[in-house]
Amino acid sequence: MSTTQSPVTSSFKPETHVLKDDEKEVSRTELIDHETFDQLLEMDDDEDHDFSKSIVLNYFEQAETTFDDMDKALEKKNLIELSKLGHFLKGSSAAIGLTKVKESCEKMQHFGNMKDETGSNSISEEDALIKISNLLEKVKSEYKEAEDYLKNFYSERDNTGES
Repeated sequence: MSTTQSPVTSSFKPETHVLKDDEKEVSRTELIDHETFDQLLEMDDDEDHDFSKSIVLNYFEQAETTFDDMDKALEKKNLIELSKLGHFLKGSSAAIGLTKVKESCEKMQHFGNMKDETGSNSISEEDALIKISNLLEKVKSEYKEAEDYLKNFYSERDNTGES
């Protein structure tokens, strides 16, 4: 079995990179779904990552705005808006492969609908607000972790001139 360095290193090329089984499991469940992210990278021109980088940077802007909107909706105890915002950010996160953020946003969507994290059992408005308050801090932390990872990924490409 051939293995290469982790995708954070400058030797990463999506068409040749092979993750070890344990790396795949950790990276997929913990931060990035590399199959999804690799599909995004495949849309880039051969010599640059301008297309995928622009999508990721646009996502960063959307996420920051959405987090601000979530803070305001939580302050107003607007569960319907929190559910909508969770749904929105879930989709954007899934599109670029941010597994942790996507999963937390799905939970927020459920809590905003006064359901438990699975979406199957009802919870009180008070419980929903408490859960969302705790979850919002967690998802912001997960987002920051993913943002750092992706900024590092693109920074290394810019510094080495690799595609």
